[in-house]
Amino acid sequence: FLNVCIGRWPAELSVVRPRSRCPNCGHQLAWFENIPLLSWLALRARCRCCEEPISAQYPLVELAVAGIWTLAVAHFGPSLTAFRVATTVTVLLGVAITDGKHYLIPDGFTLFGLGFTLALAAYAWFAGDNGPFAALGDAVIGACAGAGLIAIVGWLGEVALKKEAMGLGDMTLMAFVGAAVGPTRAIITVFVGAAIGAAVFLGVVYPVAWMRRGRRSAQAELPLGEPGFEPPLVPFGVFLAPAAVVTLLWGNALFAWITGG
Repeated sequence: FLNVCIGRWPAELSVVRPRSRCPNCGHQLAWFENIPLLSWLALRARCRCCEEPISAQYPLVELAVAGIWTLAVAHFGPSLTAFRVATTVTVLLGVAITDGKHYLIPDGFTLFGLGFTLALAAYAWFAGDNGPFAALGDAVIGACAGAGLIAIVGWLGEVALKKEAMGLGDMTLMAFVGAAVGPTRAIITVFVGAAIGAAVFLGVVYPVAWMRRGRRSAQAELPLGEPGFEPPLVPFGVFLAPAAVVTLLWGNALFAWITGG
């Protein structure tokens, strides 16, 4: 189902109807062509009708989701906490993939995540077991703090870069994350995400873009910073999502290490 959300929400399509079909020939998939991982293997990664290759994204996402839920249950036991952690990380995985592919964070992920987190925080307020999640009061404050911090960062980035630096999707994502981890860990999430993003950009994205630029003979003599070289856009949600997982599970230890506590 996560693959359906990743594929349809950016195009503003329903995740319920119509049934899954081949994007090349329109063949509507039968039930036995929709079995996670097994169908992809049985079909040899090709459409049964037109033999169009089926992206490896589908089995990889299915394997990742299975791993997330298995690890959550293995660590927290068959409990509400395991359910909350697995659901939260699954949503964050969907956010990261969608933002990486489409430079877009659908509200379907973030608003569901925010509502789910606040609802379970309210339930945990009565049940008395929050696990690694923020208590209800901190969840509300964290949602506001996360969205507000991204709004400030986006405004500063827009002033510095003279163009939009953060989208509304980043704000709703951090509202969701802030509700899950509370205000303190929400702030840490933004800095961890920025650190991951900087490392990936400087270590991978920028050098690759520079080498590709160097192969263009027509622009070979243009210095860095001239119109011939445009640094690639990097979607921040790709880095905020794993940062949120880090701060959800290990944020308190990270905060203690930062403060020397």
